[in-house]
Amino acid sequence: MKTNALLTAWNMADLNLKNRILMAPMTRSRADNPEKAPTELHATYYRQRATAGLIITEGSQISPRAVGYVNTPGIHTPAQVEGWKKVTEAVHEEGGRIFIQLWHVGRISHPDFHGGDLPLAPSAINPEAKSFTPEGFKETVTPKEMSLEEIQQTILDFRNSAKNALEAGFDGVEIHASNGYLLHQFFSRTSNVRSDAYGGSIPNRARILFEIIDAIKEVLPENRVGVRLNPSLHGLFGMTLDEETIPTFDYIVEKLNDYDLAYLHLSEPFTDVSKLPHAETQIAKRYRPKYRGNLIINGGFDRDKGNLFLEKGLADAVAFGKPFVSNPDLVSRIAKNLPLTEWDQDTFYTPGAKGYTDYPTAHEVKKEQAAD
Repeated sequence: MKTNALLTAWNMADLNLKNRILMAPMTRSRADNPEKAPTELHATYYRQRATAGLIITEGSQISPRAVGYVNTPGIHTPAQVEGWKKVTEAVHEEGGRIFIQLWHVGRISHPDFHGGDLPLAPSAINPEAKSFTPEGFKETVTPKEMSLEEIQQTILDFRNSAKNALEAGFDGVEIHASNGYLLHQFFSRTSNVRSDAYGGSIPNRARILFEIIDAIKEVLPENRVGVRLNPSLHGLFGMTLDEETIPTFDYIVEKLNDYDLAYLHLSEPFTDVSKLPHAETQIAKRYRPKYRGNLIINGGFDRDKGNLFLEKGLADAVAFGKPFVSNPDLVSRIAKNLPLTEWDQDTFYTPGAKGYTDYPTAHEVKKEQAAD
């Protein structure tokens, strides 16, 4: 590579980012306390990775009804806001920038999280997936179809969580409309069979996203709001791709041009969809011409592939997930073209520091080797 485009500075949403290597949102299940609030351990974890151009936090639930995974943090109570303040202060002390991902899992949940009540969803259709409960993974159930009042309350919950995020010191928020969770469930005909204003036509099924953006705009500058989408998700999180899936995302992406968002965050396909007749195998290539704002791409990228996408103009930045788990100094390793430490998948969702804050930097490894 003649250049390392990933290392170039970037002005996004009036924020001067040091590079175009972003830390993708990743569930880590470390909020193992009654308040489901971030702790000093979270602050250490994110501080270690603050050399990223932008950190996007793990998904953080906007209300108690939004929960679907054990020990995930929220952003809807004073205790959670105070916990997140430790995180944002730690990242800012290192000169980093950080957005919080606002999350509602919808039907990818279990009654164990809701006092026996059914999870909420656009329609009463079981995703036939699994929910990570305090007793381990359990089969999902048929959810409760949301009433219009519950939809409006959810929109308000997104707004209030964005307001809390501002109070907690975040630089912005990312709306999680991806990966088979609540908003993605509204978009798909296989999970949304409503016959009211939130079902049926493509504009109706996409309506909730734009109402959430409009609500958040009341408490946060429009250019501090990002949106995450996964257009070709199929066979995961209960999602099934059909002939209307890509036209639905085409509509959503083109309508997002009406907003001055911080960015649109897209995922390349998580699985091989090349044999599906209605799938799109090259997400950045399809949506870069359609979207006029900042575009972030994610999904299986390394140094060379990330640089290639940036040099071809297919994206403005690249979000790295698992490489950031085991390489807190990922930016430095990319800059110096150093080998990456492999991650330990067994500790992705376990409490405590192991597999969370104990991965060494390349410099620390070198010092240990020299001492030996």
